[in-house]
Amino acid sequence: MPELYRRIAIVGVLLALYVAGGAYSALLVDGPDKVALFWPAAGVALAGVLRYGLKIAWFVPAGTLLVHFFFDPVPTAFLPWSASANLFGVLAGAALLRRLHAEDMLTVRFGLAALGGAVLMSVVSAAVGTAGMLHSGMIGLEALPTAGARWLLGDLLGATSIAPALMLLLPGRTGRRWRPPAEDYAPESEQLMWNVALMASYLLMAWGGSLGGNYAMGLVALPLGVMVWSAVRFPPLQTAVASALTMLLVAGLAGFGTAGYPEASAPLDGIYLLVFLIEVAALPLMLAFAMHQQRVSAGVLKLRANVDPLTGLHNRNAFEEKVRPEIAGGSVLPMALAYIDLDHLKLINDTASHAAGDELIRGVAGVIEAHRHPEDLLARTGGDEFALLLRNCTPMVAEDRVRALLRAIEGYRCGWDGQMLGTTASAGLVTFLPGQADYAQLLSQADAACFTAKEQGGNRVCLASLDGGELLDRTSAMRWVVRIREALEQQAMELYCQSIVPLRPGMDQGRHFEVLLRLRDPRTGERLQPAQFMPAAERFRLATRIDREVITRTLGWLESHPDAAATVDTCCINLSGEAVIDEGFIGFLSERLRRSHFPASKLCFELTETSAVRDLARAQRFINQLRDLGCRFALDDFGTGFCSFSYLRSLDVDYFKIDGSFVRDMHDSPMAEAVVRSINEIAHVLDKRSIAEHTETEADRRALIALGVDYAQGFAIDRPQPMDLYFYPDGSAAG
Repeated sequence: MPELYRRIAIVGVLLALYVAGGAYSALLVDGPDKVALFWPAAGVALAGVLRYGLKIAWFVPAGTLLVHFFFDPVPTAFLPWSASANLFGVLAGAALLRRLHAEDMLTVRFGLAALGGAVLMSVVSAAVGTAGMLHSGMIGLEALPTAGARWLLGDLLGATSIAPALMLLLPGRTGRRWRPPAEDYAPESEQLMWNVALMASYLLMAWGGSLGGNYAMGLVALPLGVMVWSAVRFPPLQTAVASALTMLLVAGLAGFGTAGYPEASAPLDGIYLLVFLIEVAALPLMLAFAMHQQRVSAGVLKLRANVDPLTGLHNRNAFEEKVRPEIAGGSVLPMALAYIDLDHLKLINDTASHAAGDELIRGVAGVIEAHRHPEDLLARTGGDEFALLLRNCTPMVAEDRVRALLRAIEGYRCGWDGQMLGTTASAGLVTFLPGQADYAQLLSQADAACFTAKEQGGNRVCLASLDGGELLDRTSAMRWVVRIREALEQQAMELYCQSIVPLRPGMDQGRHFEVLLRLRDPRTGERLQPAQFMPAAERFRLATRIDREVITRTLGWLESHPDAAATVDTCCINLSGEAVIDEGFIGFLSERLRRSHFPASKLCFELTETSAVRDLARAQRFINQLRDLGCRFALDDFGTGFCSFSYLRSLDVDYFKIDGSFVRDMHDSPMAEAVVRSINEIAHVLDKRSIAEHTETEADRRALIALGVDYAQGFAIDRPQPMDLYFYPDGSAAG
C-alpha cells in the first residue's frame, strides 16, 4: 500500500504541474485559433514518462483535457486531437531516448539523446495537433506551416527548459555513476553571490526592456551569462532550475508584451524568438553536463588512485597521505600502527586458485572493517597485507584490539567451489605518541614486528618498540636487502679467488681454487664480506639469486679467458642452502652448462654441512642431480654439525672441507686436533679427500701434513685476489 500511495502522489504532482504549465501557456494565447508561444507542459510530460515509465503516461491526455476545460477552451472536435498529440508525442520521444540507452542523465550523451527525444516528441505532437486544428476548422490550410512550426518550437522549448530541472528534482533514480562531493563545487559564499547576480540579471532585463528599443530581447544575455557561471561552478540541478525560471520569465515578458517587450504576435517573430530561447535554454545545460562529466571523470580517477579495487579500502598511497599529518603531530593522544599479514595465502592461491585467494582477501577485509573501531583508519597496503591506525589507544588496549581482530580472521570462513576456505594472520604493532617518529620509521617497525610474528609461527601479535633491538636488527636486515638488490642490478658483485693446494706430492697438477664473493656497495664504494650481507640475503630469499649471479659471472669469465680456463683442475663455488630447495636451480645450471665450453667436471659445488643434514633425502637428490650434470661436490664447514658420521654414507660428495675453527685451534686444543684427525681418517675410509680451511700459518700447514690431510686453503697459501689478478698477476688480462 505505501508504494501505491507513493505512485498516486507522484502522478498527482505531475498532473498538477502539467495543468499549471498548460494554464500558463493559455495566458500567452491570443485567441482560439492561435498556438501557444511556450508549452511548459511538454517538459513536465517528458520528464514524468522518462522518470517513471510509460505506465503513467495517461496523465498527459488527462492533463490536456483539464487545461482545455478550465483554462483554454477549444472546439469539442479538437479535444481528442489535442490529447492524442501530446500523448503520442511524449511516447515517441521517450521511446527514442530509451532506445539510445542513455541512462545517466548527468552526461553530455544523455543531454544530446534527450534533445533528440524532445525534437521527435515535438515533431509528432505538432503534426497531430496541427492536423487536428485543420480538421476542426481552427486554422486554414495557409496557416498550417506557421502553426506547425510554432507548435513544434513551443513544445521543444518546454522540453529543453522544464524537463531537465524536473527530472533532477523528482524523487527516484538519478543515474548510476559516482557523484562528485560537495567540495568539488563552489562554496556557499559564491552561491550567495550567484543568487544575487541571477536576481539582478532578471531586474536589469526587465528595466532594460522598459526603456524600449528594437533589441531589448538581447538583454537575455544577462541571465545567460549567470547560467554559464552556474554551469561551470555549481551542480547541474542549479543550472537546470535557473534555465527553467529564465524561460518562464522571458516567455512571459514576450508573450504578454510587458516591461516594454513587444508582443511576439507576428508569425515569424514568434518563430525567431522560440529558436533563440531554445538555444539560450540548451547551451548552459549542455555546458553543465560537460563540466559535471569532467568532475566525475576526475573523481573516478582520484578514487582509483586512492581506493583498492578488490576490497574497496584505502590503498597504500591514500593511507600514507591521511596518516602522515596525524603522526607528525596535532594531537596528544596515544596511537598505534598495526601491520597485518595473512598467513600461508600462497597455499590457497596454489591449491584453490588466485580467484579464491582474492575472494578470501575480500572477505578478510570485510572482517577487519567490521571489527575495527569507527575512529580507526584501515587500508590494504599489498597483496595480503593490511595497515591499521588505531587512534587514542594505549599499548595494552591496542594489543587487545589487534588480538581480537586476529581471532575474528581465524574464525572467518569463505565458501569457494564446495570448499570452506580460511586463514590466520600475523600482526606487528608499534605504539607511539604523535610527533615521536615519522611514518616510514613506524611502518618499518610494524612490518619488522609482523615478520617476527610470522617467524614465531604466525597467528599472533608481536609488539614493537621504537628502540627495540631485535626489531632494529630486522630493519637493518631489510636495508641490507635493498643494498644487495642494488648491487645485483648494477653488477657490483666482485669475484675473488683463493687457492686450494695439495699437501702431498703427486696430486692434482692444475689450479684448484675457490671462488669467493665480495660486494661493492654502490653507494659508499665499501667492499663487503659475505658474512656481512649473506645472512640478510638468506633471510629474505635472495641467496639463490646470488648463487646464480656467481655461477654466471664465473663461467662467463672462464669462457672469455680460455688460456686461463685451460689451467684449471677444480673450480669450487659455494651454494646456499636455499639452492637445494629451489626447484628451478638445477634447470638453470643445466641450461647454463649446456651453453658453456668449460667442462662441468671441473666445477665443484660446496654446500655447508648444516644445510645438507637439514633434509638428507633432498640434499642427496640435489647432489645426484649435480653429479648427473658432470659436476663434483664438497661438504663445506664440516664438523660444525658433527654429532654423528652415520649420514655421510647418504651423501655422495668428493671432498670434506674441515671447518677452519678446528684448524685454528688444533695447536692449543687436543680435542680440535682429534676432530681434524677423525674427519681426515673418515674421509679416506669413504674414499674422499679432505681440505683444511683457514690454514693461516706455516705451523698449521706442517701440522696438517703430519695428520695426512690432502689439501689446505688459507693465508699460509695465499690471500684472496680478484679473479683477473689471480690468473694474471702481471695484469696482462685482456678480456
